[in-house]
Amino acid sequence: MFNKFWFNAKNINCFKNGYRVIKDLNLKIAYSENVILIGPNGSGKSSLIEIINRNIYPVVANESKLKIFEKEFINLWELRKNISTVNTDIKNRISPNLKVFDLILSGLYGRYCYVQNKSERDSYKVEKIMKKMNISKLSKKNFSYLSDGEKQISLIARALIKKPKILILDEPIANLDYKSKFFVVDKINALSKLNTKILCVTHDISMITKVYDRVIMLKDGKIIADGDQNKVINNENLNKLYGIQLEVTKSNGLWNINRLSK
Repeated sequence: MFNKFWFNAKNINCFKNGYRVIKDLNLKIAYSENVILIGPNGSGKSSLIEIINRNIYPVVANESKLKIFEKEFINLWELRKNISTVNTDIKNRISPNLKVFDLILSGLYGRYCYVQNKSERDSYKVEKIMKKMNISKLSKKNFSYLSDGEKQISLIARALIKKPKILILDEPIANLDYKSKFFVVDKINALSKLNTKILCVTHDISMITKVYDRVIMLKDGKIIADGDQNKVINNENLNKLYGIQLEVTKSNGLWNINRLSK
């Protein structure tokens, strides 16, 4: 499986509300790599996730091709089993009184509610994933009592309980304070030890850590840079990506951006 691709798009175009959101996309993502997709708001990042999750469909054309898990005809049930997506909208669906243990367990049933008659086997799965992510102390806490960082990690644990092949993280540190942001980034880094591979989608360069094998920059629905982070992340690419004069530096394995004076 090392050289095979779970996502393979050739000359893909997608429209939403009459607007072309993905333009001539050529992209392969291997089973073996953790990937971070970075771009400003409106760059097409969310649209790419919607393509993967089959919420929007590319235009049918002779020269275009889309394969997910090496299949052109994609079974949605199989897709849901192999891909878990965590986005900020999920938080609004959860009862504030639902305990973290029950929230994570609900991921086995595709719901966001208390599950009656849970089996010992399912309960063991929850305990195992919480222990692996070092969040067992949150088990009996109500979801509403958690910090924003703890909420995010609890949702990621819920997404991982089915052992998907791919975990998609959609803006995992958006609207978090610094403490919560670093908490989430550290926990995500620890996930690299699991069999699940990560596709992280963000506009925040501080999300890019050493666990990511590849950085893809997306602007106006097109890929403008793609490759190893030490080659792709530079002043020229970031200035082009964000349309502003920036200077990028790396310290202790983390990237920082400074705005240059006008």
